[in-house]
Amino acid sequence: MSDLKKKFEAASASVLKAKKDPGNDMKLKLYAHYKQATEGDVKGDKPGFTDFVNRAKYEAWGKLKGMGPDDAMTAYVKLADRVTRED
Repeated sequence: MSDLKKKFEAASASVLKAKKDPGNDMKLKLYAHYKQATEGDVKGDKPGFTDFVNRAKYEAWGKLKGMGPDDAMTAYVKLADRVTRED
């Protein structure tokens, strides 16, 4: 397993244990970068207008279209570091 993959997995575990709520904007960024790193570009139909939460997630992930998995993992680790540092 690569060093980046280990850092990514450690960061995703640390985010789940964060004591302080990072806020919705940060949660969306974390979600989008995690999905981009693990699944690649956004897939499926865009959720309906009334499904606010899933639509926001879909759109956040869609903004990262074309970003490679290593870049997404690196960005996720940096975001997670900010979240856990603020605890």
